[in-house]
Amino acid sequence: MGDGLRVLGVDPGTVRTGWGVVECHGSVIRYVESGVIFVGRGEVAGRLAGVHAGLTQIIARLAPEILSLERNFLATNVQSAFRLGEARGVAMAAAAAARVALYEYTPATIKKTVVGHGRAGKAGVQEAVTRMLALAAMPLEDEADALAAAICYGLRGAFENKVAAALGVGSRRIRLVRR
Repeated sequence: MGDGLRVLGVDPGTVRTGWGVVECHGSVIRYVESGVIFVGRGEVAGRLAGVHAGLTQIIARLAPEILSLERNFLATNVQSAFRLGEARGVAMAAAAAARVALYEYTPATIKKTVVGHGRAGKAGVQEAVTRMLALAAMPLEDEADALAAAICYGLRGAFENKVAAALGVGSRRIRLVRR
């Protein structure tokens, strides 16, 4: 299978950033590759640079057309929310520099699309991703979350683009985010 739409899903973080690429052929979604960028601890700017470099290499090598990214959520720890926002910004910058279109989905939308309900836990996401992509081994949590974001675009994005075209809004840039 080739010539499908390539989607890069990213689960941003400043210690670990999960990533996963799938290829979409209509309603058929095929696994391409996935992993985790481990940048460890240390000063934040260096970790963010590591995430940016890792994502830039992945984008250059696998040539996705879409970046599917989890939207910010309200965190009980304000510092964690800031760090997540910084990692999201780095992912957006890497995609924008390569002219990769951005789509964002809330965590609940991704989980509902992939698992069937918006409050699924990490293990539920891992199991659903493993089953949907017929993976031989279960991916790491961050990797599974990234693949889930990519799958979410694959299952929702084509429909959203058709709706946008029908409404005359234009395709490939509409973002329907559920709260």
